[in-house]
Amino acid sequence: MAGDAADSGDYHIVKIDLDERSLAPATADIEHERKVAIYDLLEENHFHPIGVEKGPFELYLSNVERRLVFDVRMAGGEALGQVHLSMTPFRKIIKDYFMLCESYYDAIRNAAPAQIETVDMARRAMHNEGSEILRERLKDKIELDENTARRLFTLICSFHMR
Repeated sequence: MAGDAADSGDYHIVKIDLDERSLAPATADIEHERKVAIYDLLEENHFHPIGVEKGPFELYLSNVERRLVFDVRMAGGEALGQVHLSMTPFRKIIKDYFMLCESYYDAIRNAAPAQIETVDMARRAMHNEGSEILRERLKDKIELDENTARRLFTLICSFHMR
């Protein structure tokens, strides 16, 4: 309905920071993906903390004691609260996703186009699965659209590259 807060674009992230101390060392390829995910996320996202009547928001992501911490604030810095998620449900999917990413980067450098496409399709499917797990785990806390969840999953992976 026209004029609803959800239609006004208020429910979005305008700033995102990753806790540098939580991030694992990254290859050039992974660092590039991280930067692209942040850029794309800030360009277009839907992020609605349940029970919060208006945005926009700032998001600070960190990994503390094997828990992913979403520190959500109003634009300007006023704290709204934190959401803590256990990383246990993500561990296998992240491990499998990284193996597929390595295969994909190797394929780009050495394989035929058909092989690259096959590996890329598998990588994208695994990424989609990870983003769906994120959406499911956050459903009672933060509403996300599919693309926002995909980009956040990319950033979550940044904490687990060892």
